[in-house]
Amino acid sequence: MLTERERIVELCNKLFIYTDYREWDRLVNEVFTPDVFLDMSSLGDAPQMLNAAAVCEKWRKGFEDLDAVHHQAGNYLVNIVDHGADVFCYAIASHYKAAAKHGSTRVYTGSYHMHAVYSPMGWRLDRLQFNLKYISGNPELK
Repeated sequence: MLTERERIVELCNKLFIYTDYREWDRLVNEVFTPDVFLDMSSLGDAPQMLNAAAVCEKWRKGFEDLDAVHHQAGNYLVNIVDHGADVFCYAIASHYKAAAKHGSTRVYTGSYHMHAVYSPMGWRLDRLQFNLKYISGNPELK
């Protein structure tokens, strides 16, 4: 039997695994609340409230020219209060494009601050903030 902390960490792992395998419906149905506050301002995007399907569509379009995406996360810190949880983790996202002329990979290294809420369907993420530390490799992947 999983503890609540383990359930929340597994939820965050599903976020990264389903994204890597481009399982958008599973992200919508198993990971996100209907509306998600997405803050990727460290990458230049304005923070915004989006419905879960719009988050997935944004990522689908962003990844459509890539041959592979791979996330690795760890060092989870989870603070559960009532029916909510703040989650911090380190994360690395590797993007691979075989046809890129100046190197086939780009790697984003940073951390996430996330928030999960407990719903009748279990824990779901309602807020994601990525905090970029640095980018390595070919930033344009062209």
